[in-house]
Amino acid sequence: MSKDITLVIMAAGIGSRFGGGIKQLEPVGPNGEIIMDYSIHDALEAGFNKVVFIIRKDLEKDFKEIIGNRIEKLCKIDYAFQELDNLPDGFIKPDGRTKPWGTGQAVLACKGIVNEPFVIINADDYYGKEAFVKVHDFLIDAEPRKYCGAGFILKNTLSDNGGVTRGICKLDAEMNLIDIAETPDIIKTADGASAGGQVIDAESYVSMNMWGVTPEYIDLLETGFQDFLANVEKDNLKAEFLVPVYMDKLIKNGEITVKMLETNDKWFGVTYKEDKESVANAFKDLYAKGVYKNNLYE
Repeated sequence: MSKDITLVIMAAGIGSRFGGGIKQLEPVGPNGEIIMDYSIHDALEAGFNKVVFIIRKDLEKDFKEIIGNRIEKLCKIDYAFQELDNLPDGFIKPDGRTKPWGTGQAVLACKGIVNEPFVIINADDYYGKEAFVKVHDFLIDAEPRKYCGAGFILKNTLSDNGGVTRGICKLDAEMNLIDIAETPDIIKTADGASAGGQVIDAESYVSMNMWGVTPEYIDLLETGFQDFLANVEKDNLKAEFLVPVYMDKLIKNGEITVKMLETNDKWFGVTYKEDKESVANAFKDLYAKGVYKNNLYE
């Protein structure tokens, strides 16, 4: 019997109006496919056998119409809901807070739904086939608290249209993660990359929020979220509990290990409206090379 391994897609950050201007739902494939279609296709091909969408409750109907109802014909699916006021006992939503609490709270919404090893990804990032195969194969034999991340090369993840935020990774000789530095506004330069006027090695490994974990990770997140809420400043209405920041903390506390799995695929994503055309062209190239066929899921 094949082992259950789940794909968890963080899609709660999608805006409340589908269609116009919602970057995660912009068609980028030649037949109207959205980026999530390719992630799901590649994950199922690699051996994942369940998909959990993390969305907001108010988007459920539209989300099912656009993608959920199609995917449930292919594999087992489930929904987890990230809500602003879904907080641990003893905490209440501050007045004036309008946005959810970040990717850590999003994954925490899977408590009780995901009880098997799983990979976490963003809805609006294209990771390539290699990353799904490597993470799946790692998770087949994964032990508790021994996690993995897909390591992309920085130069393969930059936008031609502006700065991006990336988690720049430091690794030991065995490719274990020892430090993740969330670095905003990294721009492509003639020589490679820079942020805040500082040159950054374009061959650095970066995290694109693709993490392979085992089920107890959700319990760790629960503890971390309580700690985060207890220490967040009352007037900080935009503070977020982020997966890579908490991974970094767990690593430094010696509570987990994270093996970085190198992937050479080129990442695509729609960070800026202007990125859409280059992403659509990149998918055209993948079809021309035979990486995908017109009936994606057949």
